[in-house]
Amino acid sequence: MKTLLTLILLLAIAGLCFSGYLSYRELWGAPGAATCTPVGEPGSALGAPPCIYGFFMYLAITVLTAIVLVRRRAER
Repeated sequence: MKTLLTLILLLAIAGLCFSGYLSYRELWGAPGAATCTPVGEPGSALGAPPCIYGFFMYLAITVLTAIVLVRRRAER
C-alpha cells in the first residue's frame, strides 16, 4: 500500500508541476505564446482556463496523499 501511495504522490507532484507551469504561462506569460483557451472565451470552464482547474485537482491529490502517508508513518 505504501508503494502505491508513493507512486500516486510522485505522479501528482509531476501533474502539479506541469499544470502549474501551464497555469503560470496562461496567467502571466508573454503575449503571443501558445496558451490554453483565453479567459472568458468559449472552451474555458467557468470563465477560467482548464489548466488552472487541473492545478487545483493535482494540488488536492498531492495534499491528501501526503496526509495519508504521514498518518501511516505515525501509526508505526
